Amino acid sequence: MEKRSKRQNSIDYMKENDRLFSCPICNGAMEVLEQGEVVCGNRHSFTIAKQGYVNFLTKPVRSMYTKNLFESRKMVIDAGLYNELHNQIAKVIGDSVQTILDTGCGEGSHLVGICGRLNNKEAVGVGIDIAKEGIMTAAKYYEKKIWCVGDLASSPFRKRSFDVILNILSPANYYEFKRLLKSDGKIIKVVPQSGYLMELRKQIFVDSEKENYTNERTVKRFYEQFPYVQRQRITYKMPIEKDLVPRLIEMTPLGWHAETRGIDLNEVTIDLELLVGECQR
Repeated sequence: MEKRSKRQNSIDYMKENDRLFSCPICNGAMEVLEQGEVVCGNRHSFTIAKQGYVNFLTKPVRSMYTKNLFESRKMVIDAGLYNELHNQIAKVIGDSVQTILDTGCGEGSHLVGICGRLNNKEAVGVGIDIAKEGIMTAAKYYEKKIWCVGDLASSPFRKRSFDVILNILSPANYYEFKRLLKSDGKIIKVVPQSGYLMELRKQIFVDSEKENYTNERTVKRFYEQFPYVQRQRITYKMPIEKDLVPRLIEMTPLGWHAETRGIDLNEVTIDLELLVGECQR
């Protein structure tokens, strides 16, 4: 039997779920064709790449996020630093969901880790990010997911298509989240708390205001958007191997504009908060 290509597998999976897509140019319904084109009635067309993702951007976008950053993030997440976060998010999601969208998904490791913990293995996981390098990395490592390069300001998804939207350590677009959520859908936003990666921050930003962190404005804005909010703080320490320390530094904005040589870590603190908002219509 002839082995099917990654692109063909992605075409088939997207075709099964093309009800989710909406043209980012005209907002028309889209169809996935056998040859791998995603097209709308007005003949706007986007091609599924050989790596198995589709680029829905309508104009070029520059990103500070590099391939090395996403590879590093995958290695850190694979090492288990965020396992407890994934466990708790999977519990919040429950077993009845059919569609999950991860916004700002990067290389997709969080989405895959969370979906792998759900009892419903048929739930459709979709990841979108404006950084093409992140989506290319996601498609490289993870199949049976839909990976999209796109901008939520010109979303490639149909309204009320998702049971759950994930927004993990990433900027939010609440107008679009509400448009995309089903009437009883949930938005799960993950924000850092005061102890998040404090061992790293103390060494990079010693005696600086950046050594401390607050997310009060982010939390306040979330409450302004959703009338019913549940909060859950997740705090734990994890040992970290020395060879992963440079990867941890590279995957976070902490190391972009600061001196990072000589940093020595044996453990890191994961201190995050889940904000769960329900879409009420």
